[in-house]
Amino acid sequence: MYDKILYPTDGSSIAESAIEHAQNQAKQHDATVHVLYVIDSEHMGLGLASNLDLEGGPGMVGAPTEGAPGMVGSRPTGRDDLEDEGTGIVNTVAEQFEGVETQTAVRFGSPYETILEYVDDAGIDMIVMSTHGRSGMQRYIIGSVTEKVVRFADVPVLTVRAAESKKK
Repeated sequence: MYDKILYPTDGSSIAESAIEHAQNQAKQHDATVHVLYVIDSEHMGLGLASNLDLEGGPGMVGAPTEGAPGMVGSRPTGRDDLEDEGTGIVNTVAEQFEGVETQTAVRFGSPYETILEYVDDAGIDMIVMSTHGRSGMQRYIIGSVTEKVVRFADVPVLTVRAAESKKK
């Protein structure tokens, strides 16, 4: 039923909360998991992402890289640095999918739009992703990549709400 499962990640502990669910779905359906990291190109010059973790964790752009080569301070300085950071993240995440075939990808663009484009381009059958669980004004101001993906995806989307302990 599901041959290709997309697992979009920003490398945060909140995103990690959905790994187990993606892995279970992949094993159940003998599917390949595509691990995708999107660099929010709309905010590249600002060092901001549309889904910044306000509790101090990494966002899709400008995540702390303490001591990484080619970096100034603790943030990537250019497109190649951002792509290298994303490649490191997807490779690290892919290693966590034990016993499951994975493919990795790093893309530039608007996160939710790029996720949906990847779904079409790669023939994805299902998306498994986490949600911050924000509500009220914070959700309204920040917006939600997950919410937009759920709203506009043509394939099933399994969302996993991050546990409170993971947000800290």
